[in-house]
Amino acid sequence: MSRDFEYIRRNGRDVVRIASRGREVLTHPLTNFGTAFTREQRERLGLVGLLPPGVVDLNDQLKRIYAQYKTEPNDMARYIFLNTLKERNEILFYRLVSEHVEQMLPIIYTPTIGRAIEEYSHWFHRPRGVFIDIDHPEDMTDALLAYGYGADDVDLIVVTDSEGILGIGDQGVGGISIAIGKLAVYTAAAGIRPDRVLPVVLDTGTNNLDLLNDETYLGVRHSRVRGERYDDFVDQFTRTVTELFPHAMLHWEDFGASNAHRILNRYRNELCTFNDDIQGTAAVVAAAALAGARRSGVPIEEQRIVVHGAGTAGVGISDLLVQFMIERGLDAQEARRRFWALGSRGLIVDGGHMRDFQEPYARSTSDVAGWPTSPHGHDLAEVVRRVRPTMLIGCSAQPGAFTEEIIREMASYQASPIILPLSNPTSKAEALPEDLLEWTGGRALIATGSPFEPITYKGTRYQIAQANNALVFPGIGLGVITVEAARVSDGMILAAAKCLAHAGSSDEQGASLLPAIHRLRAISARVGLAVAQQAIDEGLARVVPEDPVQAIADRMWHAEYPDLEIVDAL
Repeated sequence: MSRDFEYIRRNGRDVVRIASRGREVLTHPLTNFGTAFTREQRERLGLVGLLPPGVVDLNDQLKRIYAQYKTEPNDMARYIFLNTLKERNEILFYRLVSEHVEQMLPIIYTPTIGRAIEEYSHWFHRPRGVFIDIDHPEDMTDALLAYGYGADDVDLIVVTDSEGILGIGDQGVGGISIAIGKLAVYTAAAGIRPDRVLPVVLDTGTNNLDLLNDETYLGVRHSRVRGERYDDFVDQFTRTVTELFPHAMLHWEDFGASNAHRILNRYRNELCTFNDDIQGTAAVVAAAALAGARRSGVPIEEQRIVVHGAGTAGVGISDLLVQFMIERGLDAQEARRRFWALGSRGLIVDGGHMRDFQEPYARSTSDVAGWPTSPHGHDLAEVVRRVRPTMLIGCSAQPGAFTEEIIREMASYQASPIILPLSNPTSKAEALPEDLLEWTGGRALIATGSPFEPITYKGTRYQIAQANNALVFPGIGLGVITVEAARVSDGMILAAAKCLAHAGSSDEQGASLLPAIHRLRAISARVGLAVAQQAIDEGLARVVPEDPVQAIADRMWHAEYPDLEIVDAL
């Protein structure tokens, strides 16, 4: 940790021991409390004359900063405002976001962060995070130690190689912002301590020609490295991280489709590691699917599921739902036969083009015997017409793919069709909720990837569930950290999904399938407890608390100014 200050816990409270003086106190966002320093503290810390004389506590600071936030003209300006606040006063930043999480989550994370990532190299700002490039692997250890953290000082590392950023693809070194944004959500939603996390970008090059031809671009200037050299680089990273920070959970974020599943499968049984694009997405969508199945009256193991867009996320969702079906008595083969997966070339069929991770969902040629042949494969409309699905999942980024014809066909035989257009932003959604309600006569059970306002249809107000990963990944991290889990098992992801499915349990017409984002902190605590208990039950917990509920509560950091202990040296 820094030689100028350190955070400790004493009698259940945070205490910051500060050895720095004067302007140095105000330069670090975790020791700069601004006008909240008392007169006595200012005298002892050498701050007299560096702050206006008024003393304003955290609550009054919060009112002032929120009023200022509301004057910002657009989302990008709000993002910059919040980012600047975070660089000045991290505690005030998290207090503001935590109290307005539904309003600010789309600003500090998706969708606004996408534009910030695209413009990363164009801004003059203070770099944050750890930058490791493939041309200098010998610097890896020094880079990871540059924050001054010791072996027991890091709980969570979010790492990206920036190839599959949100819906905008390869963004090179700018992907560091997605790691920073993800960690901000972990802290705001689940109280993961901001002084015990590391955002990391693995810069292996970029295939984005716009970046390579941009003279301001800050990353390494060559195409993406593939093959053995890439694998060796990732392996060196995992080994180095494990040696330096043996208790940290390693979160993989926004890796490309060709690497995401492969890397997760390579390390998931060796390390405490997690991929939110695969496992987090799967958990939140599975929770919506379970809630929808309960409300529709068709058990999950009897659902016929069409997945339009069987990429990293689509297959991850399918894999988790298969696990639920196995729990309900099906074997793996029977469970997978409940799925019809479409890739970029239509229905995935044996002998056709597919990635390795899609193979378990390939239909046999006998399944499509007698279907019309086409050089473009079997499209969604044909699959829906022949399969008669009860659940339709969209991860295709193809706007309008769930057409009126397809949805009316589905609604003609299913009383409560479960329809999940998950692609975001809104411009890429497979269908809009208001259309789905109109085409199904208000009978559709809907969860979307983007946020939508409530819709009133024929006198009933429908709350549209947002399958936002923020409902689940912070709680998973909280549970893992609380018991220092040795790894993240399928059972722990299942436990998170089940918990979330029950958290939004109202069966009233129009009720959301998932909890509202404003309940995020309470939901994260519940998910964290379920994950921690599952880790204990599976023998994966290295720490088994006597009272898991209290342990979860104690682990959740609150954005409050700590007690000060002013020391001469650390």
